[in-house]
Amino acid sequence: QCHGRNSDTWSSLLSYVSFPCRYFRWWYKKTRIEKKSAFIDLLCAIPLQQIYGCPLGGIGGGTITRGWRGEFCRWQLNPGIYHYETVIANQFTVCLRCKGQTVYQQVLSVERPSTLQGWNWGFCGHYAFYHALYPRAWMVYELPGQNVVLTCRQVSPVIPHDYKDSSLPVGVFIWEIENRRDEDVEVSIMFSLQNGTGTKEDRSGGHWNEPFAFEKECERVAGVLLHHCTCVNPFTFAISAREKAGTTVTHLTAFDPTGLGREVWQDLLQDGKLDSPAGKSSPTKKGEVTAAAVCASCRVPAWGHRILELALAWDMPRVHFGSREKLHFRRYTRFFGSGGDAAPALLHHALTCYEEWERKIEAWQKPILENSQLPSWYKSALFNELYFVTDGGTIWVELPPDCCAEDLQGPAGAGLSHLLPVLREYGRFAYLEGQEYRMYNTYDVHFYASFALVMLWPKLQTSLQYDIAVTVVNEDIQPRQYLMCGQTAQVKLKNVVPHDIGDPDDEPWQRVNAYLMHDTADWKDLNLKFVLQVYRDYYLTHDSLYLQDMWPVCQAVMESELKFDTDNDGLIENGGFADQTYDAWVVNGASAYCGGLWLAAVCMMCKMAEVLGDAEIQQKYKDILSKGKEAFERMLWNGKYYNYDSSGSDTSSSIMSDQCAGQWFLGACGLGQGEFEVFPKSHVISALKTIFEKNVMGFAGGTMGAVNGMRPDGVPDTSSVQSDEVWIGVVYALAATMIQEGMVEEGFRTAEGCYRTVWERLGMAFQTPEAYREKKVYRSLAYMRPLSIWSMQLALERRASQAPAPAQPSQIPTHP
Repeated sequence: QCHGRNSDTWSSLLSYVSFPCRYFRWWYKKTRIEKKSAFIDLLCAIPLQQIYGCPLGGIGGGTITRGWRGEFCRWQLNPGIYHYETVIANQFTVCLRCKGQTVYQQVLSVERPSTLQGWNWGFCGHYAFYHALYPRAWMVYELPGQNVVLTCRQVSPVIPHDYKDSSLPVGVFIWEIENRRDEDVEVSIMFSLQNGTGTKEDRSGGHWNEPFAFEKECERVAGVLLHHCTCVNPFTFAISAREKAGTTVTHLTAFDPTGLGREVWQDLLQDGKLDSPAGKSSPTKKGEVTAAAVCASCRVPAWGHRILELALAWDMPRVHFGSREKLHFRRYTRFFGSGGDAAPALLHHALTCYEEWERKIEAWQKPILENSQLPSWYKSALFNELYFVTDGGTIWVELPPDCCAEDLQGPAGAGLSHLLPVLREYGRFAYLEGQEYRMYNTYDVHFYASFALVMLWPKLQTSLQYDIAVTVVNEDIQPRQYLMCGQTAQVKLKNVVPHDIGDPDDEPWQRVNAYLMHDTADWKDLNLKFVLQVYRDYYLTHDSLYLQDMWPVCQAVMESELKFDTDNDGLIENGGFADQTYDAWVVNGASAYCGGLWLAAVCMMCKMAEVLGDAEIQQKYKDILSKGKEAFERMLWNGKYYNYDSSGSDTSSSIMSDQCAGQWFLGACGLGQGEFEVFPKSHVISALKTIFEKNVMGFAGGTMGAVNGMRPDGVPDTSSVQSDEVWIGVVYALAATMIQEGMVEEGFRTAEGCYRTVWERLGMAFQTPEAYREKKVYRSLAYMRPLSIWSMQLALERRASQAPAPAQPSQIPTHP
């Protein structure tokens, strides 16, 4: 049994003795009086359910997660807000008929629910198999005693470098039918769906269904629209099947999913089809729930194969966030309209284009999947961790048509000359820090996750960076109290990178810094992470207009950061509190983590100045870098690794797994060596070897990744709640650093421990947490940072491009 963050969080914060009281007062006001959700809820953590599979839907249009047993069980339609409900009426049912008689009819579910008891439930799980490789999944059903095998292939339009179809709120289900009988068999697949997501709104009344057919370019789809008529963010579900020669599509407009369901079952049982009544259903009365079904049928010859194609769409084109102040239009409305009537066209597009989507997905994934030098677990982790790009509470919206540059820039953003063109062409993108940590684009964490975006959807990374840049150069002078320390400060200072761009239960982009724990204006890593990403993005995209726009912002945040170099030695100092992404791990004086990020950012300032021909700034930062490198080595290098900090405290000599974060980014940008060497190569290798020996192999037998902090004597650092945790996203970044530095086997061994712990031992598929401990305690399910695994792929690609092809490729060892 795993436990959430609560017990450890309270104990770790005892140094802030009044924090629990402050937090509880704030939590009570937020949740009980304002009736809103807490941005981090320490009192009501989401319980672990080991049920999730591959989510449905593209980027930013909402997601619906199916479990590995086929259930529809996690819903994110309202942006950033999750419901964890298994809706039992949402099922696929198979009907087999031979010689005019129904010989087999079964719900393809292992459940035995208390509703719809007129249906045949309890499919034996022994005869089913699930496999996921995001954005696709496969469910195989060997129908017992029938000599018929069904394979349902689930496809979502998540396609690198595609900014149209990747935004669509659709999922396609391709049913491949294999008849191993000596006679023909008629096969029907019925897809039933409840009007709603399993919440109390399903019973609010006024919801209704209607059949539809949509034909374009000689391709026809038919099904049912389920109109969910809520006051805020109304939407339409749609289920359909593709009509073609030999395939019949029928429907049932409405039925009661809370009853026995016998009328539905008998309708299908009678002839393998549904009655297809004409006309709309009556709107539901308060307290009533409605559902609908669509059925696709075909004849499969003896020892033959056939395909039935069904699809699901959800059309919530216009959305309000929690404050309901502004109306936003989702990205897909650019192509399908915002009138709320796009579901038929969406389904037609999905059912006629999914084959092209799959060709593109296979072309992207095939080189990696067929690379025999890569272990299987890595291939699974690399693609399946991408679920968070869509299922991270993700929102992708268009700019309003009448939006002008002044509306976006604020009082001080006029220098961002390409802000409006970029956002007008590619929209605004945001994803949560985690499904439990409800803040959009949490920047200290996005620093790690951003590799997935810049490698696969670089224009979304560019858009996100422009939004951050606008926020940097403006300020919010409203005062507020911070929960950890109890002090009051303004929400946002000028020339300081924000922690996040807001809470989906408020008004993101308009009100930033939803994070109330610390005043992050004094955090040491946020400004640096902006500079590092700017050059990394330029290095990978060669977008010189972007670099020119971001250069003044980089100068502003670095100038702001210089105040943390209190002794003018070229190296910033931490402030004696948890003033960086490790926000419960105190650091004082010069530090390996923030100091290393600082030096890497100074180096990249030199490089950007060189590219842009700014000799004065280049010289300024060269001088700082020269001093800072000397101070860093003198104050932190101990002969084997870089100390956690220079405070001389009991834990300052701890071995931090993330101490080479600066070198990680330098290596990803082709820097960190030669003229741009910041950390001596021998020191980097020694530090990485020490981390591998102590934090990886010396922790949990080398089977759980790298613990954040390890004492030199081989005991985890327990000075904070975070120092003896494993952060999966940090481990993937560490593994990438090892690969960059030639420690390939060690890198894979390090990362493998996290994959096997999360996806196999703890059963946390498609909900990778921020952290876990050795004794199966976890924190913050479904978290952004593990997307950093794509930095491993970048390191591998860079290494492959630089090395001659070996005569005999060697297999990277896979450890049990």
